[in-house]
Amino acid sequence: MRGARPITVAGFLLLYVPLVVLVVGSFRAPVIEGGGWTLAWYGKVFANGAILDALSISVCVGFWSMLISTLLGTAAALALVRTQFPGRRLLDALTHVPLIMPEIVLGLALLIWFVLLRIALGPFSIILAHVTFSMSYVIITVKARLRGFDRSLEEAARDLGASSWQTFRRVTFPLIRPGVLSGALMAFTLSFDDFLITFFTAGVGSDTLPLKIYSMIKFGVSPEINALSTLMLGTTIVLVMAVFRRPGQGSESA
Repeated sequence: MRGARPITVAGFLLLYVPLVVLVVGSFRAPVIEGGGWTLAWYGKVFANGAILDALSISVCVGFWSMLISTLLGTAAALALVRTQFPGRRLLDALTHVPLIMPEIVLGLALLIWFVLLRIALGPFSIILAHVTFSMSYVIITVKARLRGFDRSLEEAARDLGASSWQTFRRVTFPLIRPGVLSGALMAFTLSFDDFLITFFTAGVGSDTLPLKIYSMIKFGVSPEINALSTLMLGTTIVLVMAVFRRPGQGSESA
């Protein structure tokens, strides 16, 4: 189709040129200092105690959100694929609701819910909020792996005398592990980068890294913010690459 190529190129430029400008800006020295390239802004990031505190909260929240989402999401995927119970189709459909619901609606709903339950806003409430949406990604990822699963391998293990737990530990889990790891990495990435839901459910003194960046840009966008954003961008890219590499590696090993 004539014009498809330039439209595609223009679309990619619109998306990625700002990211390139952000990364380049994080390495540029101020004009009053002669310009040129520098790593000074990255040094300021790692010397800023408030940023490091926000980073530690983000990592902690991301880790616990990932762990809880992975455990609950894997168990839910097994139940939805392997068992029959009343309301299974409804629950299966509900797992997609957090994916399509506007984040501002979900964040406000969670805030109201936490207030009704008298849950103090802080890292704990952020973790609960992140689990509500990241668990859906784990369920969908693990379900896809389970549906392509050869059940005859489990039957062979049971015929050879393996218990249900031994069959799961030695046969089922190793084969679905790529899907579980993919869902876990996705859950961590989503939790680490989330802003809107965190904004509604974070309390005083529990700012994550995205919230810290938001508070910093109120005073203008500085190269220090560019450096911090570049570090977050690099971390996200590495994790997403790991997520999308896992299924291929797992299928090859299987």
